[in-house]
Amino acid sequence: MKIAFFEVKEWEEKYLSENLPGHDLVFYSEALTSENADRVKDFDSVSVFVFSEVYKEALAKMPNLKFITTRSTGFDHIDLEGCKTRNIVACNVPFYGDNTVAEHAFALLLSLTRKIHKIRMTEHKTLAMEGLKGTDLKGKTFGVVGAGRIGLYAVKFARGFGMNVLAYDIIFNDFAREVLGYKYVSLEELLKNSDIISLHAPYNKYTHHMINKDNIKLIKPGAILINSSRGGLIDTDALKYALDEGIISAAGLDVIEGEEFLIEEKMKPRETLTDEEKRILQRNLEIIERENVIFTPHVAFNTQEAAQRILDTTLSNIKAYLEGHPENVIAEI
Repeated sequence: MKIAFFEVKEWEEKYLSENLPGHDLVFYSEALTSENADRVKDFDSVSVFVFSEVYKEALAKMPNLKFITTRSTGFDHIDLEGCKTRNIVACNVPFYGDNTVAEHAFALLLSLTRKIHKIRMTEHKTLAMEGLKGTDLKGKTFGVVGAGRIGLYAVKFARGFGMNVLAYDIIFNDFAREVLGYKYVSLEELLKNSDIISLHAPYNKYTHHMINKDNIKLIKPGAILINSSRGGLIDTDALKYALDEGIISAAGLDVIEGEEFLIEEKMKPRETLTDEEKRILQRNLEIIERENVIFTPHVAFNTQEAAQRILDTTLSNIKAYLEGHPENVIAEI
């Protein structure tokens, strides 16, 4: 099979090559987009990551494509309806960073509550304690939006810190609720009563802007907002409003709507941006340059252990497809 891998690092290329002998493999460090899809127009399969855009235009330039495996849990960067129309099987890596992403969410949270991001060397080459008084997590209310595999790790961590936990999800897990000691509530109740709100929901048409200009006003004044899931869960104009008005005291963001205009590996040359893209970039810069905001460039998943799990599952997906019984399927014929 002819397989093209996009967004691949050198060590990943070596590992994949060693474990896929006998196949025609090509590797690209950049993301797959409609602009470069024609270079793999004869390929049977592509493997992509979160910055690729496997939408209608890209699919049209790959007429021989039969199989897509994304090395991510999320798949909002793939046109699943287009895949079904074309009889293209698409698979993902459903579980690789449950603890990894939750750990990063708490890294963002602790950096904010203990002012770690504000530590600076003074002009006298000394460290000053001024402005570094933090706040305890113990006794606070932690609201988790999306109590799935990652969200439940966040619940465990929060309970370990002695926090009360509220959870919002469309699926109730009564066993987990009883064991971990949290309470299911509506999204509105969670926003009103949580000192920390951490988003762990998948991104789709139902969760798009689930935090928006209307309900963001319900957030408990002074709450901290953490998003290590997908930028589109939050209406970023609403986020800016909440920060400007002091509704949110701080935000820890691993993702943000329009992050493609901030992250070097994904961004187009700035001189080619449209007026709207420039507006989005400027808005995001105004957000992430605030002293009470920490932004990390979509790296919550990025540990050595998680990266290895991603590759191993991707290899398993490819081999299962070749053997005629695809696994971890998100779109099938």
